[in-house]
Amino acid sequence: MTYTEVRLWLKLKGRQLDGWKFRRQTPIGQYIVDFYCPAARLVVELDGASHDFEDQADDDDRRQAWLESKGYRVLRFSAYYPEDDYLDGVWDTIQLALEQTACSPPPALRATSPRSGEDI
Repeated sequence: MTYTEVRLWLKLKGRQLDGWKFRRQTPIGQYIVDFYCPAARLVVELDGASHDFEDQADDDDRRQAWLESKGYRVLRFSAYYPEDDYLDGVWDTIQLALEQTACSPPPALRATSPRSGEDI
């Protein structure tokens, strides 16, 4: 993981973002995504230096198109800017995307009946 990926992961792990669970380096189909929130079907990619080449950019476009065709929402950010204000903007963008998702609240925040385990 790059320095920027580590810093973002430290903010995403442990359900720190309103209870949403994220995974890192998660396989989806033939791809491995940087960060993934299964409940929201949200993929977060941080692109470093390897994404600067034209061939890689073409691969990134194909990968994003495939993920979106399968119903995933993909957010891409540059990993070049490790400054706090940049990461705050990334954090805010991810939070906004989660707020706009059409799915229910994350499972950890849903109230359930202690006896039946059903949502109440």
